[in-house]
Amino acid sequence: MINRETYIKKISEWKDKKIIKVITGMRRTGKSSILELYADDLRKSGVNNKNIIYINFEDLMFDRYQDYKELYSYINSCIKGKNMYYIFLDEIQLVDEFEKAINSLFLKDNVDIYLTGSNAKLLSTEISTLLTGRYIEIKMYPLSFSEYLNFVNSNNNNMENNFENYLKYGGMPYTTELQLNQKNIYDYLKGIFDTVVIKDVVMKNNIKDVQTLYSVINFLFDNIGNTTSINKISNTLSSNGKKTNAVTIDNYVKFLIDSFVIYKVKRFDIKGKGYLKTQEKYYIADIGLRNAVLGLRDIDQGHILENIVFLELKRRGFEVSIGKMRDYEIDFIASNHNYKLYIQVALTVKEKNTLDRELYPLQKLKNSYPKILITQDRLLNKDFEGILHFNIIDFLTSNIDLFK
Repeated sequence: MINRETYIKKISEWKDKKIIKVITGMRRTGKSSILELYADDLRKSGVNNKNIIYINFEDLMFDRYQDYKELYSYINSCIKGKNMYYIFLDEIQLVDEFEKAINSLFLKDNVDIYLTGSNAKLLSTEISTLLTGRYIEIKMYPLSFSEYLNFVNSNNNNMENNFENYLKYGGMPYTTELQLNQKNIYDYLKGIFDTVVIKDVVMKNNIKDVQTLYSVINFLFDNIGNTTSINKISNTLSSNGKKTNAVTIDNYVKFLIDSFVIYKVKRFDIKGKGYLKTQEKYYIADIGLRNAVLGLRDIDQGHILENIVFLELKRRGFEVSIGKMRDYEIDFIASNHNYKLYIQVALTVKEKNTLDRELYPLQKLKNSYPKILITQDRLLNKDFEGILHFNIIDFLTSNIDLFK
C-alpha cells in the first residue's frame, strides 16, 4: 500500500488526544488502507500489537459485533492494564446504535478511538449530540492528481499524458493497479458505483423506485457544474415519462449526498452577503465514475475541469461556494477561516472574447483576496492586472500557500 501522507499526517496530529477520530468518505476511496497504514506506523513506533484492536465490519469474522453491546463487551475484554489501546473500527455505520458503545469506551482514560464510515448519517444529529465535542471528522476523497502521480510512480516527463489518464479514469486508488486497461477500469468503477447505490442508498433508505433513482443519478452526472434545482430535475424526469415529484427527488438527492456520491454547492450573493436558496450546482466525487456510467465524450470538458478544481479545494480544507454578483458568476469562492480565494475555471481562454468574459467578474471584485483563473492553456500571461493565471496541472501540483 502507498502512503497517502496528507491523511496520515492529519490522523497523527490527533494521536493520543482525548477525541474520537472519524474518517468519512465514499466507499473504496482508501479509508481502510489508511487505518491499516496508521496501525503499521504505531507498531513501528513500538506499540504492542495486543494494544491495537482492529475490526472491519464488512468482514464476516466480526459479524457478531454488529450488536453494540457485543462490540463493547469484546473491546472491553481486550483492554487490560493502563497502557494506551488503539481501537480501529472500520465501516462503523453497519453497527446499529454504535454510538452507545463508542460513548462508553470513550469514558476510559487509556483508549484512542478511530472510526471510518461511508455515509454522512454516521454523524447525524442524534449521534453528534451524544458525541458532541468528542470527535473530529477527517474527510477523505479519491486521489488528488499529485497523489495519482505518486501511485503510478510518474515523473514530470509524461505529466500531460498522466493528466489525460486522470481525466479519463479518475482517482479511485485501485484503478492505478489496472495498467490503464480501459475495460477493466470501467468495469471496476461500475462495480463500485452499483455497490454504493444499492448498499448505501437503496437498501439503507428502503427505496422502492430504483429506476427513478438511477434517472436522478444520470441527470446529476450529466449536469455537473450546471445550475439546477430539485424542481428542474423533477420536471425533466416527468417530461421524459417518469411519474415522480419534487419531494421524492429531493430525498433521492439527499441520499446521494449522504453517501458521498455527489456534493451540492450553494450560490453566495457577494453583494447581499448571503446564500441563495435556489439554483445550486452539483459535482461528482470522481470523474472516473461519471465516465464509467455515462461513457466517455468530448463535451463538458470545462465543467469536468471545474469538478476537479472543486474536489481539490475540498481536499485542501476549503469551504466552497459559487459567487453571484449581479448578472455575473464566479465559479468558486474558497474560504478557509478568514482567508478566501476567488476562482474562475475555463477549458481555454485563447480567444480574446472568452478571456474577457472569464476575467470580468474577477475584475469587478473590490477586495484584496487572491483572484485566480485556471485553464488548460499554457504560454499565457501569468498575471492579468493582479489576476493570476494557472495551468490546471500547475495548480493541482502547487502548494496552496503560494496563493496567500
